[in-house]
Amino acid sequence: MPLNIQEPAIERKDILVLEDSAFHPGNVCIVTGAGTGIGRATAVAAAVNGLTVVGFDINTVEGKKTVALARDLGGAMIFETVDLTDDKAVQAAVKRAASAGKIRYLANIAGIQHIDSIPDFPMETYDLMQKLMLRAPFLLSKLVMPRMRENADGQGVIGHMASIHAHICTMNKPVYNITKFGLRALAQSISAEGQGNIRSFTISTGYVQTALALQQIPAQAAQRGISEESVVRDVMMGKSRVKEMMTPVEVGNLFVFGFSRFSRYLVGGDLLFDGGVVLTY
Repeated sequence: MPLNIQEPAIERKDILVLEDSAFHPGNVCIVTGAGTGIGRATAVAAAVNGLTVVGFDINTVEGKKTVALARDLGGAMIFETVDLTDDKAVQAAVKRAASAGKIRYLANIAGIQHIDSIPDFPMETYDLMQKLMLRAPFLLSKLVMPRMRENADGQGVIGHMASIHAHICTMNKPVYNITKFGLRALAQSISAEGQGNIRSFTISTGYVQTALALQQIPAQAAQRGISEESVVRDVMMGKSRVKEMMTPVEVGNLFVFGFSRFSRYLVGGDLLFDGGVVLTY
């Protein structure tokens, strides 16, 4: 597999479009990490499905590109430059998002990666990853749940981007593993309190064609003492029965499905789309 894999373009023909009476511009879908990768794809997919999307990201330049793409494909999107590790900034951004309509959906996607063993792992990086990838989703959920209860039907849905690392742990990714397992617990906790009206779920995929995944290749090679080609072939895709990475829009489609009326029984559950990586046989 060549190492010059690029994030594929997002085209309307690849977006799952569903008929759902709640998918209309009066309902707001907040998407974190909306500047790039899975966050961008999810924001665009939600916008194409008729929702008013409010994208959160610290990267203003890329966030504006996502807005342009969503609008080019016929969707409605607003972008907010937000540092998700800053509580006051998050609170203010949610308040502004609420002015765009009724907050009904939240997609917690923003994340980073750091490759290191536990003895060598920098604690400042541990703190940053915990704040961004677990604390921020908790805070956002805490802020939007009361607003969801104020909707006419009292309903809302919160989705979280987990990973196969919410099911299995691989070496040199301890904090990534911890946060992804934590998101599954958060989804179940939200659902336990949601009383059937506020649902929450996680999505667990293998490697996706994003910059976050592709940038791991050199670090993984150095940590494991193998070539970059071996990282892709043997580490990333080695256990997968499907020998191609998922595309970001394929993951965005899972968020659309999870938010929709077709997923009313997805209450605290996990959508495991991993190519068979975690099979036990």
